[in-house]
Amino acid sequence: MGKIKHELWTFCKAQLSAQAATLIDFLTSIFLAEVIGIWYLYATFVGAVTGGAFNCIINYRWVFDNEGLKKKKVAYRYAFVWAGSISLNTIGTYVLTELSSYYFVITKAIVSVVVAVFWNYQLQRLFVYKSSLKE
Repeated sequence: MGKIKHELWTFCKAQLSAQAATLIDFLTSIFLAEVIGIWYLYATFVGAVTGGAFNCIINYRWVFDNEGLKKKKVAYRYAFVWAGSISLNTIGTYVLTELSSYYFVITKAIVSVVVAVFWNYQLQRLFVYKSSLKE
């Protein structure tokens, strides 16, 4: 039961971190697209980069058990997962926006949820912050 409780607590912390990163991502994207006038796809990309950087720092310091994890190894693995996440979010938002003609924030939200659950959390838990990085 202790392992299940630990996994649930880790998942909850990861979701809080992801929600904060998503807020930063969306605020950045909306500000760039609506206030500055940057094309929504560029704004989506910059928002994803900003939110991802925040998420990496919070996950390393608070979410996952990082005792003994080498920052450099975590950074390389996070960069790989992050590149995939940014690509999936950017391409997914573009495709869904262009095919549906919905406002980009709606399609970005849909794509973000799917990528967060099926890509980001799973790869961070199983690959980026894996205990085998400890030396």
